Amino acid sequence: MLNESSPELRQRAKELRRKMTPAERLLWQRVRDRQLEGLKIRRQHPIGRFIADFYCHEARLVIEIDGGIHDSQAGRDAARTEYLEQRGFRVLRIRNEAITANIEQVLAEIVAVCRS
Repeated sequence: MLNESSPELRQRAKELRRKMTPAERLLWQRVRDRQLEGLKIRRQHPIGRFIADFYCHEARLVIEIDGGIHDSQAGRDAARTEYLEQRGFRVLRIRNEAITANIEQVLAEIVAVCRS
C-alpha cells in the first residue's frame, strides 16, 4: 500500500522536504533519528495518493501539521483523513500554533497516540 505512489508524487515529497514550514522544521528537529522514545518518524512520506507531513510506520500514524490554509479546506482534509483511516492508518492533526507554543505537549501527544 505504501508503494503505490507515483514517481511524480515521490518527487513532490522530496521538494516538500526541502521546503518545510517553520512548524514542520521545529517538529522534525525533535523527532528525527529516533529521538522521540525510539520511534522512527519519516517526514513528507508518500502514502497512496497523498503525502503525509510525518509518518510513524510502527504505529501506522499519520501526523498532519495544519496551518492557516487548512481553515479553508476542511472538507478536503476530512476526505484525506477518511481515505487514510479506511486503509488502517490513524491520523493526528496538529496546528502550527500548538507546535510553536508548546512543543513538549505536542511530543507527549504523539508518543501517547503511538503507544496506544
